[in-house]
Amino acid sequence: MKMKISNKIMMATGAILLPAISAAQEVTDTIAAQELQEIVIEAPKVIRKADMDVYHPSKSAVENSKNGLQLLNNLMIPTLSISEALGTINAAGQSVQVRINGRESTIEQVRTLLPETIKRVEWIDNPGLRYGRANYVLNFIVANPTVGGSLMTKAQPALNVAWGFYMADAKFNIGRSQWEVGGDYKLTNKIKTHRDYTETFTYTDGTSITRDETSLGGRVDNSMADIWVSYNYIKPDTTVFMAQFGLHQNINERRNYNGLLSLSNGNDDILLKDTNGADGSTPSLSLYWQQNFAARQMLIVNFNSSYYFGRSFSDYIEQIPGVTGYQTDIHTDIKDRNRAYAIEADYIKNLRNGRFTAGASYTANRNRSQYESLGGDIFHQRQDKVYLFAEYFHRFGKWTATAGMGVQYTDFLFKETHQGNHSWSPRPQATITYTLNQSHNFRLNFTSWQSTPSLSETNIVPQQLDGFQWRVGNQNLKTADSYMMTLRYGFNLPRVNGTFGVRAFTSPDAITPILHWQDDRLITTYENSRGLQNLSFFLAPQVEIIPGRLMASGYLQYRAERMRGTGYTQRSNAWSGNAQIQLMHRGFVLSLQYMRAQRDLWGEKISWGEDLNIIDLSYNRKSWQFGGGIIMPFGKYDQGSKSLNKWNRNEQHMRLNMRMPYISISYNLQWGRQKSGAHKLIDVDANADRSTAGGR
Repeated sequence: MKMKISNKIMMATGAILLPAISAAQEVTDTIAAQELQEIVIEAPKVIRKADMDVYHPSKSAVENSKNGLQLLNNLMIPTLSISEALGTINAAGQSVQVRINGRESTIEQVRTLLPETIKRVEWIDNPGLRYGRANYVLNFIVANPTVGGSLMTKAQPALNVAWGFYMADAKFNIGRSQWEVGGDYKLTNKIKTHRDYTETFTYTDGTSITRDETSLGGRVDNSMADIWVSYNYIKPDTTVFMAQFGLHQNINERRNYNGLLSLSNGNDDILLKDTNGADGSTPSLSLYWQQNFAARQMLIVNFNSSYYFGRSFSDYIEQIPGVTGYQTDIHTDIKDRNRAYAIEADYIKNLRNGRFTAGASYTANRNRSQYESLGGDIFHQRQDKVYLFAEYFHRFGKWTATAGMGVQYTDFLFKETHQGNHSWSPRPQATITYTLNQSHNFRLNFTSWQSTPSLSETNIVPQQLDGFQWRVGNQNLKTADSYMMTLRYGFNLPRVNGTFGVRAFTSPDAITPILHWQDDRLITTYENSRGLQNLSFFLAPQVEIIPGRLMASGYLQYRAERMRGTGYTQRSNAWSGNAQIQLMHRGFVLSLQYMRAQRDLWGEKISWGEDLNIIDLSYNRKSWQFGGGIIMPFGKYDQGSKSLNKWNRNEQHMRLNMRMPYISISYNLQWGRQKSGAHKLIDVDANADRSTAGGR
């Protein structure tokens, strides 16, 4: 009897204290992203919500991480391909938009997160209209740390080449304010490279010539640095203000290839040198204001600006051995002074069983390009975008639905020719989710977006690429529409969870390259094509082989594509994916990764990114982490493309000396009592464009 009374008293006490504890947590976690309230008593490995999958870091994952990127890698989220050594995040061969408490961020900013402060990671594979054109979104929900300052450092040099990554970041708090200063440096200097290249030119009269390139060596340089300073002001549950200044310095970006061309018509062999690169600086400024109102309402305003000043260049030289002078000597040098400004305002209203979001943004790009290789000619391009959207999410028992409409207005103009274009483009989006139970759910998503012509695609200045080829932009290009529908099945089984799905994509007027002969020149220009369609099947599982110690995850995709343009129809079928296995034991973490890049058909070219494999071993002790590994211990590094065009069929494989053993040392120091940094719920993009010099 006493036990029953005691149990009732404990239950009553818990019922009284639980709301108070919850309220206290809400006050402490002042800048967490707003979401519909849910009660989770015991979190499984992954919680499948209507619009996202939520991963809660395990104790071992936190203990064996020294920054946010390492923690993300230790979570082993299926579909994601993460390389902590290279500092990259991809999913299904596409880019991933990274956010911190809803604020669009960079991988460098994720590195500065303390693992202990990350409450959960939200994986959104069907982003809503407020996320712009994002393919996928990773959102780190970060709690307020309990320390007053932190210092994070990392050094990761290679042992056999001049390659490495170095970073440091410090945070300080005074009352409601927080100051942050940090920087990083990525070194890639004189990495040996060569390329395998063969091409066949076919003329309009049916004759052809084949050129096979024998590599004589080359090198790649790609060193860059970043610095940032930020100020945050946080008034709990009321106001968040953030100001951040950053500077990105492209120190030395250069690719240099040397080769010997053998011609099928019996002419003399040709020595060639193909060099291209860029260097420049991009300062940026970001201002952010968030205001909470009564009745669970929120207004967010964000301003971003950037300014790029730099140059891009290319040199292509052909010379017959033993003969004075050059057979082909092409030099292109472009100086850019490009500006970008963007402002966005969003309104969010949370309801009992729903959420309403509406927003508007304006982006302006002002580009000025000076062609020093053309006597200093100057060209200007102006581009303006206005984007409006409204979206509503509602829950109906086991069903949830999201529907919204976005509208984008695009206007661009070329000052010297007075040519341009403008258009209104609707962007509907909808998602329906059925949750059978915590272990099984089904999601059908439809989304659309627009792609505006880039600076290089619209630049009408002729650029010579080699002895045969030229490139000229098209100022009559129109904004292209894209549509995608995806059906996913998510499952949580004992020791196994994952996603299986099918995706259909179409872009009926995609902007793609097109080739044609003009006299003895092969011209590459751009068109609004007759469309790209593809169909993909994918499986992304995660397996706990030994719970808490040995895990495996991966992503496997098969995609069939069809591309149609003026005078051609091309098809491609290919497998891609990644796999990772990880063992954790007493502070040691052993990780093995394999990545096969997605093969993309665009126009009449199939291109692929890096095929990689990595072995990494680290050991954690208190505030230190020591590690080492090797990039590409097996096989050959490969990145390349294949042209299927009837006038120019070619295949290129870029090979790097990527068998690189490396070591890494990380140190984290925390002290005092600290507030969390201000994290945005929205972030508007204002990236200044830059020219691309000709290159084969």
